Amino acid sequence: MAFWSKWFTFWKKKTEYTAEETGEAQEPVLSRSSIYVRDGMQRERFIKSCLEQIRDAENEITDLSGEYGQVTSYLTDMEEIEALPPEEKSVITETAEKITAYVRERDDYQERPDRMSDARFHQMERLAREAEEGIGKLEEAEEYHAMVKSDLSKLAGERHAFGYRKSELKSSILNLRGMLIICCFAFITCLIMLYLLQTYLRMDTGAGYMLTGAVIAISVFVIYMRYTDNTKELRMVEKTINKLILLQNRVKIRYVNNANLLDYLYTKYKVESADELREIWESYCREKDERERLKELHAELAELYTRLVKALRECRVRDPEIWLNQTEALTNRNEMVEIRHSLIQQRQKLRKQMEYNERLAEHAQSEIRSFAEDYPQYKSEIMDLVDEFERQQNA
Repeated sequence: MAFWSKWFTFWKKKTEYTAEETGEAQEPVLSRSSIYVRDGMQRERFIKSCLEQIRDAENEITDLSGEYGQVTSYLTDMEEIEALPPEEKSVITETAEKITAYVRERDDYQERPDRMSDARFHQMERLAREAEEGIGKLEEAEEYHAMVKSDLSKLAGERHAFGYRKSELKSSILNLRGMLIICCFAFITCLIMLYLLQTYLRMDTGAGYMLTGAVIAISVFVIYMRYTDNTKELRMVEKTINKLILLQNRVKIRYVNNANLLDYLYTKYKVESADELREIWESYCREKDERERLKELHAELAELYTRLVKALRECRVRDPEIWLNQTEALTNRNEMVEIRHSLIQQRQKLRKQMEYNERLAEHAQSEIRSFAEDYPQYKSEIMDLVDEFERQQNA
């Protein structure tokens, strides 16, 4: 009904009118009673108003007659179609059913919300030969990116751990140095005390000297061994940290190169991940098949339209092209009845409008004739105005 509704809306706006506009509640208002007859200017204005009313009414009748004839032609075409023999009508019905199905399929595709935009489709069309290879490159680059990023994280963690161990070893070495100084100070203090005891108190301090020497010797040995071990470990940790820094720098270079490659591929394919490119590629493949199907639909529809127009012309339908956009009416009797009813209503309103304008023209003509008959002294003046108006219209 969409196509017919558009026509009906246009005709409705053109032909609907109120009682006041059509004169159903009152007759045309042009009348000599509203003028002073002896005033030449008022006479001229009145005659010209009558002539303009005749002209406007005739123009309106001409326009309405064309539309009236068109509506009548559509109704005649419907009668011709419904009066067809079953074998001829079946050809039209089958063709119309196919057209309706194809149009519905085409509209479903065109109205689908997830359609790929033309810009994206043409972009993927240009990259079609390398799209699958690009997906592989992106996946490989992303996997390598994740691996390098993980390696950097591990190296950073190891470097942090060795750095912490380095600070511990430095602190331990400083502590051992402090302990050694303390031991030396304690040894000197003990020697002084033993000497004082021996000298002033006449005590036997031989065992004390031996014990002090033994304790100091053991303490110094232990401190020295621990100091040596920590020093060796510190050198080893520093070497390891240097190796980690060099390795980390190499991995960072790989990471930057990989990041640049990914950025280039993302820019090239206008995506943000390999998964997105794969999804777009799969959508492109589906879209390509659907667009091929759409081309086939257009070709098949063109053939069916030609076949339907030919069949309708053979059945004496005057305007077969109008049915190309309303094939459902050819397959659905209820819709055909609804269309006929609407057309009949439109024709009635057109007829009423035409009759109203005919009354307007007749009333204006009657006013001019009666004016000339009632006032013969102004007849030549009236005829001159009529002739002048006709010349202006024919110019």
